[in-house]
Amino acid sequence: MKEQYILSIDQGTTSSRAIIFDASGEIIGLGQKDFKQYFPEPGWVEHDADEIWSSQWEAIEKAIKNADIDHDQIAAIGITNQRETTLVWERETGNPIYKAIVWQDRRTSKVCDELRNEGHIETFKKKTGLVIDSYFSGTKIQWILDHVSGAREKAAKGALCFGTIDTWLIWKLTNGAKHVTDVSNASRTLLFNIHDLRWDSNLLKLLKVPEAMLPEVVASSEVIGQTSKGLFDVQIPISGIAGDQQAALFGQQCTQKGMLKNTYGTGCFLLMNTGAKPVYSDNNLLTTVAWKIGDETTYALEGSVFVGGAAVQWIRDGLELIEDAAEIESLATSVPDNGDVYFVPALAGLGAPYWDSYARGAIVGLTRGSTKAHLARATLEGIAYQVHDIVRCMEADAKTKGSELRVDGGATANNFLLQFQSDIFGFPVVRPKQLESTALGAAYLAGLAVGYWKSIDSLQNQWAKDRVFKPSMNFKEAEHLIVKWNRAVGRSRNWIE
Repeated sequence: MKEQYILSIDQGTTSSRAIIFDASGEIIGLGQKDFKQYFPEPGWVEHDADEIWSSQWEAIEKAIKNADIDHDQIAAIGITNQRETTLVWERETGNPIYKAIVWQDRRTSKVCDELRNEGHIETFKKKTGLVIDSYFSGTKIQWILDHVSGAREKAAKGALCFGTIDTWLIWKLTNGAKHVTDVSNASRTLLFNIHDLRWDSNLLKLLKVPEAMLPEVVASSEVIGQTSKGLFDVQIPISGIAGDQQAALFGQQCTQKGMLKNTYGTGCFLLMNTGAKPVYSDNNLLTTVAWKIGDETTYALEGSVFVGGAAVQWIRDGLELIEDAAEIESLATSVPDNGDVYFVPALAGLGAPYWDSYARGAIVGLTRGSTKAHLARATLEGIAYQVHDIVRCMEADAKTKGSELRVDGGATANNFLLQFQSDIFGFPVVRPKQLESTALGAAYLAGLAVGYWKSIDSLQNQWAKDRVFKPSMNFKEAEHLIVKWNRAVGRSRNWIE
C-alpha cells in the first residue's frame, strides 16, 4: 500500500496555504498563494471569497505537486482558518452576496457601543465568553443583512448561508453538500453558547440573525464528509476543523491545563489551556472553546493583539523603511536600545486587554536623534509589549505564574523579538522545531479522527524544541521599559471620537 499523508489547509488573513504532513509531523509539501486585501473605507477590511477559494485551490495543487504524491495518498484533510471573518452566500447558487468582512474590520463599532449601552455585556460574556466587539462575526452578519438589498428577507427564508472561512471552504470542497463549522469557530461568533454548545436563540434575537442561515456545529476532530467527486482523483475525508489559534494550541501540544502558546502572525494570539471548564476573565480576556474531540470539550483563555506582524508589514509597505520583512531584525539591532522611542501599533484599534476600537497607532518619544533603526526596534518591542500585557492578565485570571511560553508564526524567525519577549517576561520563550503549528494542529485533529495517529499521547513525543530564549535583562530595567510603554498606550487610546 502507498504511503499515506495528511493535507492541512491553512487559510490565513493574507495568504492561503496548504501543507502535506507525514506520520512524524514533518512537512513533505507546501503551497502558498497571497490574495488581495480590500480597504473600501478607513477601518474597513474585506476579502473576495472567490479569490480566497481560488488561491486556496492553487495552494493545494502546489503542495501536492511539491510533495510528489498522488491524491489517493491523502488519508484526510484538516482545515484551519482565519477566524471571525464573515461571509454570507446564496444557498442555491453558492454566490456570495457581499465580500467577506475580515476580523480586523471595525465598521460595526457603533452597533457594539449600542449593545453595551443597552446593558448586554454580562449576557454575552456569560453565554459566549466574549466581550462585545466588532472583532467577532455576529455584528458583521447583521451589517451584511442590513446593507445588502433583500438580504434580510432571503435569510429569514433560509435562502442564505452564513459561514466563517472554514465553512466556506468545506462548502466548496463538498460542492455545497456540507454547511458546517466546528465548536472552536462557532465560539467566535457572539451567537454560540459555549456551555451547551448550541446556537443561542436569545443572542440571535439581540443581533437580529435568523437561525436558518447558520451552519451545523460539529466536533473539531470527526469525519464530517467527503470531498465532492471530480475535485480530486478520489474522494477524501474532511475530518479536522479548528480556528487558527485553537489549531496552533493543539499543534504546540498544549493539551494540559495551564499550558501557554503565542502565535506571532498578522496579529498575535495568546492562548492558555484551561481544561474541561471555562475560566472567566476579570481582565477583559476571552473565554473560548479550544477544541472538541469525541465527547470531551477543552476550553481556553485568549488574548488577541490586532496588529503584530502587520506592524512590520506597515514598516515595509507603508513607510518603505525596509524592502523585506526579515530586514527589520538587523536594522533593529544596529542600535543598542530604542532611543526612548515607543510605537503602539494600534493600526486597527487595540485588542485585549483594552478593547479600544477608537485607539490608533502612536509613535512617541521622537527626537532629532531618532532614526529608522530606533523605529524598527520600537516596532518589534511594541509587538512584545502587547503580548506581555495579555500574559500578565492571564496569570491573574488563572491565578498562576507563567513558566514557559511556546511560540509559533512567521515572526518567530526574529531572534531579537523572542529574546526581548523573554526579557520582559522574566521566563523562557520556547521556539519549536516545527514552526507550522497552526497547520500541524489541523492535521493532527484530522489524522486522529481517521486513525492516522492513534492518540494525543503519541503526538506529545513529536513536539521538539528548536531554541529556548532565557531572560537576560535585569528586572528593574524591564520594569522601567514597561512603565514607559504604558504611558505610550495611554497616548494612543480613544483617539477617534
